[in-house]
Amino acid sequence: MVETLKQEAQRLLADVPGEYVFRVNDGQVFHNMKELGEGLKNISDDTYIYHANEQKHDFYNWVKDVIGDEILSRNLREALTRTQALRSVSSRIHILSKRLG
Repeated sequence: MVETLKQEAQRLLADVPGEYVFRVNDGQVFHNMKELGEGLKNISDDTYIYHANEQKHDFYNWVKDVIGDEILSRNLREALTRTQALRSVSSRIHILSKRLG
């Protein structure tokens, strides 16, 4: 079965299974892409750098492997700052939300 754009948007914006939530080193837990966006607004730059640096690409890996969004994961891999990452997540949520009608 071919997934429609609306079905894809629903899948990408949905909560992930409990065992696959994103646990931030400051104690926050993200269950979906929207919570990732909210979290990126609120976490410190130090916390962002802990999860996204030359050795670690935690946000990229979670979005790619758990949420399954190749487009957003690629943008997160290229983001050099928390602000750039937030902009990418916010933009992707906006695009996907429009598909839901």
